[in-house]
Amino acid sequence: MSPIEPEGARGQSTTRRRRTLRLRTLLIWLAIVPILAMSAQVVMTAQRLVHQSENLHADVAVGERIDVPLTKLMVKVQAERTMTATRWAGGSVADNELRERRVATDRAADEFRRSADGALAANGREDERYVAELKHSLADLAAFRERADSRRGGVERTTGYYSDLVDRIIRVYQNQFSHAEDAELIQESGVVVTMFTVSEMVARETTILAMAGPSRRLSSSGFAEFVNSVGTQRYQYDEWVAPYLPTEDRADYDRVFASDGWKTKVRIEDAVISDHQNTASGIKLPMVADAWRGAYDKFAARLAALDAKQARTVLVHADAKATQLETEVIWLIVGNGAALLAVAAVIVLTTRSVLRRLRGLHQRTVAIAEETLPDVVARLQRGQSVDDDALPAVSGDQDEVGRISDAFARVVSVSVDGHAQLAAERQGFGMFAAGIASRTGNLVSRQLTLTDELQDTFGHDEELLAGLMRSDQLTVGMRRQVENLLILAGGEIPDPHTEPMRVADLLREAAAEVEDFRRIERQALDEISVAPRVISEISHLLAELLDNATRFSPPQSKVVVRAELVTDGLLVDIEDRGPRVTAATYEEMNGRLHSAPPYSVLAENAHRLGLFVVGHIAEQLGATVTLRRSVYGGTSAVVILSEELLVPTEPVRAGKEVPRAAATPAPAPGTLNERKPELVLHAKTAPAGCRTPERSPEGPVESKPPLPSVTRDGDAKPALPERVPQAHIAERLRAPHAPETAVDQDAATPEEVADAWADYEHGTQTVEEELRQDQP
Repeated sequence: MSPIEPEGARGQSTTRRRRTLRLRTLLIWLAIVPILAMSAQVVMTAQRLVHQSENLHADVAVGERIDVPLTKLMVKVQAERTMTATRWAGGSVADNELRERRVATDRAADEFRRSADGALAANGREDERYVAELKHSLADLAAFRERADSRRGGVERTTGYYSDLVDRIIRVYQNQFSHAEDAELIQESGVVVTMFTVSEMVARETTILAMAGPSRRLSSSGFAEFVNSVGTQRYQYDEWVAPYLPTEDRADYDRVFASDGWKTKVRIEDAVISDHQNTASGIKLPMVADAWRGAYDKFAARLAALDAKQARTVLVHADAKATQLETEVIWLIVGNGAALLAVAAVIVLTTRSVLRRLRGLHQRTVAIAEETLPDVVARLQRGQSVDDDALPAVSGDQDEVGRISDAFARVVSVSVDGHAQLAAERQGFGMFAAGIASRTGNLVSRQLTLTDELQDTFGHDEELLAGLMRSDQLTVGMRRQVENLLILAGGEIPDPHTEPMRVADLLREAAAEVEDFRRIERQALDEISVAPRVISEISHLLAELLDNATRFSPPQSKVVVRAELVTDGLLVDIEDRGPRVTAATYEEMNGRLHSAPPYSVLAENAHRLGLFVVGHIAEQLGATVTLRRSVYGGTSAVVILSEELLVPTEPVRAGKEVPRAAATPAPAPGTLNERKPELVLHAKTAPAGCRTPERSPEGPVESKPPLPSVTRDGDAKPALPERVPQAHIAERLRAPHAPETAVDQDAATPEEVADAWADYEHGTQTVEEELRQDQP
């Protein structure tokens, strides 16, 4: 390691010195930047407060001009509603009396319109939403009066219009301080709105009882509305008004509620609810209901005055809040100026101290970099242990210079840990390779033992074919483990395919590589195929997932693999009936699928490398693999293959492809012995006229009944392979079987026959291609 040049060393160019900023300058800029940021924040805060104050002042100005007309309009509308209902029900209401009431309502409406238009224009605001809705509803007042006079549309619909007007008036109050951001002001405004609602509920009770008329009969809907109004006004006052009223204001309301008129009102409400009678023509009210109008007139004016007083109190508080916000802006600006002066003084006092301590830190850093660290790295490379005292320790100082010193100590520690980790990964890779080799050796031993048992036990029996298929299955498993090692080492799986493969054939090929393939049930599309360059990789990926599904599910259960086209490409779903897996375990397994771990992690998980292999292949293919819980309680592995990996399946024309095994000469024994062991058996080469035993994941391995023979060598059975020493492969057994006396009718379906011939043709073509490559 080259030594670090001391500060101010010779040979440093003057140009570089001029371009490098001094630490003192950097410290000053480090202080200026937050000062500017703080100033900008103060300016933004001040602007927000000023804007809020202006909005509050505007709301107060609008409220002072429209609150009184608005309250007056609400009282007039409520009175006209009650009089209209009384006349409709046959009560004693003179025409001139109703006419005077309507004129009073019109005057209040005109006064409200003038006040609202003037207030909004004076404060530079457009017509607000709720004010506009209220004015629009007032335009329909004449039409509903005409309906009331001609008794068209029903009394409930007419009174409902008046009730809607009152609701819109209350919403104007509710929206009055929508710009406010003060919780206390919003709460006070809400209390006022709730009190107006309580008064409206009592007024609606008056209207409903007026609708009963001299007969004191109400409809079921009218009685339900009366009960609802009673419950609403009592609940809202007890829960949302009384607890939030100041002591003095609450005393004023208590005096109203203690008056004779209010007590009579409560008594009538209870009597109507409890003593009414259900008749065929409606609800018959008790006689005490006739006293309602007199009781209501005693407290209605006082209650409306208290509501108006509460509304004015909110306006006063809002104006005071706006003034308070302006004061806060002034103090904010003054405080920010004082803080800026304090920061400037602190910068001057601390810069010298920081520079002095940094010089000492620089000297210690140079000593560690030029002497201590090179020695430690050399010891680690030689595999020797390192004394902790030789490395700089973290002191835990909280000041800036102490933190820099601790940061350097952590850098040294990370560097040392990196070299130690590299050594651990080298050891882990050795363990990983040994684990793969051990598993492969076990498979080879089992394959050889099984082959010996078949040769010694069955001889030239037909059942030898099933045994050879079992031996071939183990060889394929051995090959897959070797490919796992190749994949995790960064290599690629050799792919001999030159033609696209149907998805159904691909699933069959993947399932055939699983030891317990009989439990696998395949469901695939035939109208799509996979590109030749990725057939082996996809087959290996699916084989690993299928193997995992069969190993970790009950031996009597099925493993279902489905393939279908989706928007993003081809979806392959592998579903088992294994044990329940927690969400944390799924998250851990999906993490293995989506990231390549170091060799040390592979070493710790050498007994379960399947997910790592799947993750590597998926990354190479640009595919996604996700494990999740199945609806049947097991695990579902979802594989998404992109459209770039798929090609359309070309239709097979009649007579275009015929089996070529009869025309293919059998290779010489010496040539076969030079090939890989799995290629000879896995190809399932057989002479024409004989059906090969099908290795199907959907059923047990069995020897299919042969097709009618077309060979020219009589009825002799085809020669079977046997193992040659040192080659670990089976050479063809030459002793012929006895001639068959009878040929059973083939019970296979056309689809099974097509699949069997497809496997046979594929194996034949593979062997031919490899033999041509081996020939000089």
